[in-house]
Amino acid sequence: MDRLSAEKRIGELRDSLREHSRRYYVDNAPLISDYDFDRLMLELQELEAQYPDLQTSDSPTVTVGSDIEGGVRSGFERKAHTYPMLSLGNTYNIAEVEEFADRAAKTLDGDFCYSCELKFDGTAISLTYRNGLLVQALTRGDGSVGDDVTANVRHIPNIPQKLAGSGYPAEFEIRGEVLMPYKSFDRLNEERLGREEEPFANPRNAASGSLKLIDPIETGKRGLWCTLYHIPAQCIDCRTHSEALDRAASWGLPVSEHRRICRNLKEIEDFINYWDTERKHLPYATDGIVIKVNETAAQMALGYTAKFPRWAVAYKFRAERALTKLLSISYQVGRTGAVTPVANLEPVLLSGTTVRRATLNNADQMALLDIHMGDYVYVEKGGEIIPKITAVEPGKRTEGALRPEFPKCCPECGTPLVREEDEARWFCPNSSGCPTQIKGRILHFTGRKAMNILAGDATIDQLYSLGLVKTPADFYSLTRDDLLRLDGWKDKSADRFLKSLAATREVPYERVLFALGIRHVGETTAKTIVKEYADVDSLAQASVESLTAIADVGDIVARSIYGFFRDEENLREIARLKAAGLRFSAGAAAQQASDALEGMSIVISGNFGISRDEMKKLIERNGGKNSSSVSSKTSLLLAGSKPGPEKIRKAEELGVRVISEEEFLALLPQAPQAGNAEADEEEGYQEDLFGGMV
Repeated sequence: MDRLSAEKRIGELRDSLREHSRRYYVDNAPLISDYDFDRLMLELQELEAQYPDLQTSDSPTVTVGSDIEGGVRSGFERKAHTYPMLSLGNTYNIAEVEEFADRAAKTLDGDFCYSCELKFDGTAISLTYRNGLLVQALTRGDGSVGDDVTANVRHIPNIPQKLAGSGYPAEFEIRGEVLMPYKSFDRLNEERLGREEEPFANPRNAASGSLKLIDPIETGKRGLWCTLYHIPAQCIDCRTHSEALDRAASWGLPVSEHRRICRNLKEIEDFINYWDTERKHLPYATDGIVIKVNETAAQMALGYTAKFPRWAVAYKFRAERALTKLLSISYQVGRTGAVTPVANLEPVLLSGTTVRRATLNNADQMALLDIHMGDYVYVEKGGEIIPKITAVEPGKRTEGALRPEFPKCCPECGTPLVREEDEARWFCPNSSGCPTQIKGRILHFTGRKAMNILAGDATIDQLYSLGLVKTPADFYSLTRDDLLRLDGWKDKSADRFLKSLAATREVPYERVLFALGIRHVGETTAKTIVKEYADVDSLAQASVESLTAIADVGDIVARSIYGFFRDEENLREIARLKAAGLRFSAGAAAQQASDALEGMSIVISGNFGISRDEMKKLIERNGGKNSSSVSSKTSLLLAGSKPGPEKIRKAEELGVRVISEEEFLALLPQAPQAGNAEADEEEGYQEDLFGGMV
């Protein structure tokens, strides 16, 4: 390539890499795989080596990808790292690992060994402990400064607020990765899909986005986990890296047990090959192996480049992907009218399952892929879970193949589609006449987290086809005779349905609000809104400005709520639901019964004589505040039967008082009646998930 062509290509590569870096670190929505990103980076490195006069100090080859590009994130303060927080050099080739080892051997005198560890696919974090207490948590940022996310990190359950044991430095820094385990990832994406929001592509993106939530309580609900893997040599007097991690583990810090000391390339290769298979059995995502020179003095001798430590390299596993043919594209309409393109594929085996369909997300994604009908496409599983098309194979494209045309009209009702300026998706605006949207809203209304009515897709299809239910309010006009018209329904089925329908009159206001299906208003947002607007009438009169003043309600959500209550059909529907007896105000049940727990932060764990939700409401009604994890600010740990041992251990370490259900009820002026207890789902979830592995 001549110099002029090289200069042009270098500019293109830098622009492309910066854009993909921003999408990866800032938006948490990458458009290409890590492997494709690394290929672009390698091409740029080779061109800059060929033409050194074209190198610049701000090239992506010498700068760290930043999670604070584009300005300061709202709600987070930037702080400087005491020691630069660099990236790792990547390779997909064992021969390049051998080159790394050879370079180290040429520089170092004497024998040395390697610490081989899993490379966790999460978001980098740096923790600072002072006198045994967690005082600061920073993201990587641009390597020099990061966002202070200390408040959020305090809600990650396996990060200790106070160290155990003794012998730790008066102040030190330890670095690692915040992860989202597969179970948490599945649960989060299920909730997002239920709200017709774009699912996260993989657990890494979900972890990064969750760590940067404005509300720390919400971060605590995301099921994040942490593993730590490096203490800067300046912080601790240890001869080897592995010794430093062993000491960190003795202080109660979550250090991975999946590491091995290797003395030659054969042992390194064996470790890589073992985990390339075994990683599929782990409860969290890993994307490679990190090979580090183990001796601290050797690390100092090898030093650093502007971007990487010279004493470590990451061998990255190739994401499993398959090439298959695109047969057709379907366009699905959701309950909010969002139209999503879905690729129908020739069946292909991928990560142990047969993939027949993969989302294309939206029209913009289709254009970026430059997909044509009949193309052969590469399919990967994001986090080895969600099938997605990552690229096309243009060499196999049939001559004359056409680009798919995104529909201009709704595929269900024929209404012209619209696209708002700040939206990536096209929508069908015919919310009152589009059958798919109507049935989707009815199904959402019946959901377990909404009104919990015993009616699934088949039942709703029948009720809609017979003209019996066109809106949720129509449920309350149904008779036994109406229900017995449904295929397969007998007296017992009708009785169960009517019983579940009657129970909806006891459903609290926040769930009723969620059940209405207001776009962008999920279960958590509904609870937040109810704290500010105790009845639907006051909410209906709220301005966009007053709504945006609520925590975690941005401009898009506020405008969606405001618009919903300006629609006469929605107001008529609410009036009918009110007449049916549904709760549209917080009511007396939500009023504070006493101030017996005023100023107390209380964590609950285990099973009780009443449900966990009722126990939490009881705490709030008596002036207390619920917290999801034990910390130095916790006033009480309320332990029922089968409490989580991790919470008990932390409470004992921090001197937090642990009380039984009986002791707790004795604090209140009036104890509740016992009901049906429910299992401690969150506690069991965290412990079953890891089974003591981490």
